[in-house]
Amino acid sequence: MNEKATRRPAIRKLVFWPPWVLLVAVAGISLVNNELFLKYLDCITSWILNYFAWGFNGLALFCVITVVMVYFSPLGRVRIGGRKARPMMSYSNWLWITLCTTVAAGILFWACAEPLYHLYSPPVAAGAAPGSPEAALFSIEVMFLEWTWSPYALYMVATLAFTFAYYNMKLPNTLSAPLALALGPRSQRLSTLVDVICLFALTAGMAGSMGTGILSIAGGLESVTGIKSAPPMWAVVGVVAGALFVISSITGVMKGIKVLSKLNMYIFFFLLGLFFIFGPTAFMLNATAESLGAFFSDFFRLSLMTGDLFQDGWARSWPNFYFCNWLAWTPICAVFLGKISRGYTVRDAIRCNFIFPSIFSTLWIGLFSTASIYYEMADGQLSVMLSQSGAESIVYAVLRRLPLSTLIIPLYIFIIFISFVTACDSNTSALSGLCVNEDADTEQESPAWLKIIWGATITLIAWIMISSAGIDGIKAVSNLGGFPNMFLVLIMAVGLWRVAQRPGRFDTHKEDYDQEDRPLPSRRLPVEGSGQAEGREGMA
Repeated sequence: MNEKATRRPAIRKLVFWPPWVLLVAVAGISLVNNELFLKYLDCITSWILNYFAWGFNGLALFCVITVVMVYFSPLGRVRIGGRKARPMMSYSNWLWITLCTTVAAGILFWACAEPLYHLYSPPVAAGAAPGSPEAALFSIEVMFLEWTWSPYALYMVATLAFTFAYYNMKLPNTLSAPLALALGPRSQRLSTLVDVICLFALTAGMAGSMGTGILSIAGGLESVTGIKSAPPMWAVVGVVAGALFVISSITGVMKGIKVLSKLNMYIFFFLLGLFFIFGPTAFMLNATAESLGAFFSDFFRLSLMTGDLFQDGWARSWPNFYFCNWLAWTPICAVFLGKISRGYTVRDAIRCNFIFPSIFSTLWIGLFSTASIYYEMADGQLSVMLSQSGAESIVYAVLRRLPLSTLIIPLYIFIIFISFVTACDSNTSALSGLCVNEDADTEQESPAWLKIIWGATITLIAWIMISSAGIDGIKAVSNLGGFPNMFLVLIMAVGLWRVAQRPGRFDTHKEDYDQEDRPLPSRRLPVEGSGQAEGREGMA
């Protein structure tokens, strides 16, 4: 084996230590004086959302437009890693991994609970009375906004920028590499600073998402066992989940995640099938169709809603928060998704990382969110449970309305757990990789101790936040993580517009282009480790 590929990668101390020390300091301050800590954290996040709500909304919309543009541009035909690059895995495995690492526990937690908030507290701009059919329609519309095309476009822009910079421009494994598409090679001087910002943002975002997962799993265990969902149970769930995703990450991302994601997707679709058959099917289909029509009709208005003209803070608490939360994950998630995209075309990547996950999320919301509205409008019991037991109890209350709930609920807890572990596994591997020197020609794994440290830190921050502030703590941490990444993703999107029409000007694989820097046609090569070609022939 090549000596370069087997030697231990060197630690980038200036990238690892600053964000880790800052996170530990945050945890320490929170434990010493939690009330004062939350007060200042709330001030910071309020300032971010008050002054930059328009930025989060505008960036999400701009990314949707950018992804569509790239798909139909010459850049869409470029093969990631060059025409001779072989895919790391089959397209189906790639898709399952993408779905499990991006869906994570968030949509499983909020799909049933969140529509109830919007049903009874719609924004003034919606012009709907609380609890009315108009508010019900709006509640599903906004779920599509927050969980489908717009957030996946944020991921997709960063993924495309990173993967082109890393595999085609041969730039280092840093989060400043994608900035070169817009700013040129000089942007690499900022590599350490950019990586530090993104590592802090991701660990804050992961802590927020992990808090959501812990609450959701604990709510399910309370539903099954009767043991109260409280800080002691959250600690146990967090330790077990943290240990599993660190162990999975240490075994190697392709060993652990492939198995987990494929198993999880089988259960996802099995549950969707059961829900479709035994749920209020006619209502779910009709409400989904009507809500989708309203969503596409109101897409631009919803995407840019801030509520300031109405003196209403609803948008800051929901869509602005979600875009900020997705942005916290975006750069590091882009590193993972970008690295497993090698050997496929940019259009393949857009279908796998943008189109198919958005369709899946639309399907999930179309069943679970509309069912939640149906049961609430029938007897009003879900909103009572929401106020008494918290958001984590709602999905289990919905599932108990179905036949075979004794089978469905344990399966649901299992997929939350596995989705949660898979997402943390992939991102722990990615953020640990940024703390070491690594290049596109090697398959180095970052040291196990590095993954253990990050896993333990994230778990601790998540437990502290949900124990001290619950859902509000999750939102505050996520907002803190997403703000700096807004500017980075904007630069990445601008870079894709710059590269899209003549990618050959930037690509190091000059033999793959004609004299006008347009990509030449090629065939897809076999998957690594196999002797057979995967899928149809493509254009590169």
